[in-house]
Amino acid sequence: MVRDTNVAAARPTTMARMDTSDLPALTARARLLAVPGHRRFLGIAGPPGAGKSTLAARLVDALDGLAVLVPMDGFHLAQAELVRLGRAGRKGAPDTFDAAGYAALLRRLRDPGEPGPVYAPAFDRALEEPVAGSVPVPPGIPLVVTEGNYLLHDEGPWAPVRGLLDETWYLDVDPERRVRRLVGRHVRFGRSRPDAERWVSRSDEPNARLVERGRARADLVVRLEDTA
Repeated sequence: MVRDTNVAAARPTTMARMDTSDLPALTARARLLAVPGHRRFLGIAGPPGAGKSTLAARLVDALDGLAVLVPMDGFHLAQAELVRLGRAGRKGAPDTFDAAGYAALLRRLRDPGEPGPVYAPAFDRALEEPVAGSVPVPPGIPLVVTEGNYLLHDEGPWAPVRGLLDETWYLDVDPERRVRRLVGRHVRFGRSRPDAERWVSRSDEPNARLVERGRARADLVVRLEDTA
């Protein structure tokens, strides 16, 4: 695992507070990883609804061509496969992803061995399905930002992922705010509010407790303090 000794405070459980005014400081930290000629990986982990995808997208935008976002959610198993396996009611749990495929992509991105872009999958929330070949990663992009629940999970096929990342941040947020976000997200994408609340209680929150066990493995814990 490659580490950049110029990355300030890169040690487990370093605490930062993040709101809109802190984004430049986090961007500056990410920029230290974005060294042309060297492919590095920044992982953003955290429980469902913590704001991982929002922070990751903001960082990539702020880095202005030095980074590309590769979401872990692109490795969701397709709904038909979840139904076949009897796991559709637990969508979002660790065994409802192709974790080995995600790790294999990270390895391939580290050393593409080819001149053209490598294509990564994404997840379409409107369809609730992964979509292959959605994210081109050109060979000259020095930083891959990847975000997802299980980047710090240390069991089964997820265990190698932490070692494939140069730096990992854990995004923390007030649990009540996070649950409100999750319920609102499910409602926006078609669930009734009672169904959304049941899903969050039955599925998302057990997953959140599992994700929280990996918090101490992060290089940086970012406390989200915005008003979103």
